[in-house]
Amino acid sequence: MPSPFPGMDPWLEGSEVFPNFHGKLVLAIEDALNRSLPPGYIALSKSRVWVDSELNREPDVALYGRDHLPDAPGGPVTLTGLVAIGRRRLPDPVEEPYLEILSDRGRRLVTAVEVISRSNKRAGREGRQSYQQKQDEYALSGVNLVEIDLLRRGPHVSAVPLARLRRKLGVFDYHVGVLLAGDPPTYHAAGIRLADRLPTVGIPLAAGIPDVPVDLQPMLDQIYDRSRYADWIDYRAPPDPPLAAEQQAWANGVLTAKGVIRA
Repeated sequence: MPSPFPGMDPWLEGSEVFPNFHGKLVLAIEDALNRSLPPGYIALSKSRVWVDSELNREPDVALYGRDHLPDAPGGPVTLTGLVAIGRRRLPDPVEEPYLEILSDRGRRLVTAVEVISRSNKRAGREGRQSYQQKQDEYALSGVNLVEIDLLRRGPHVSAVPLARLRRKLGVFDYHVGVLLAGDPPTYHAAGIRLADRLPTVGIPLAAGIPDVPVDLQPMLDQIYDRSRYADWIDYRAPPDPPLAAEQQAWANGVLTAKGVIRA
């Protein structure tokens, strides 16, 4: 079953669904790019690894591989004056994917593609601040940055300043922003309303090389269908975060017309 909405489905933003959708969208963009990039360029998915339940720390991955864990003692250990209480359970690592476009046989990073995640917007030194530090690193290194923000909840974190977006684009619910490397770097963006089809986005490469268009809407529709989100999402409950009253009325009309809910 395809998504009932013409563009972004606001029910995909929920905490249970979005991490799954996020990872699949990154991989779909990677696949589309590698079918279209000119010779000499390649798109590779990378992952940041988070190891605590609040997703507020990004460790050195090498420290957490199983090969680096200390050997378990061969038998029970007795510590003088202490009573054994139990074992500590280490939290499962969570991977957050993003994309890099490399040229010159993988030796030079040209463009980074980020689908904004819930943890990117989380307050804290290693949440939002860490992500914004990575933005600065891209800019200082002359790397193009493409950011796709399909989350209404949380503060604005993309590199294109919110004031400029509002001034140029007016009201929007989601957006795509591009920081184009140069001296100085320049901003480009597209605003997306709830009822809008997701756009085709030009992914920039090196200067003088045409951008590579990526059409986001078919990706969302295919992911929705193949992941069976229709069986997962309860459209009778409001989405998280909730919609404005007029948006909820519009969404109910769409869902009713598609037979997803009853009037």
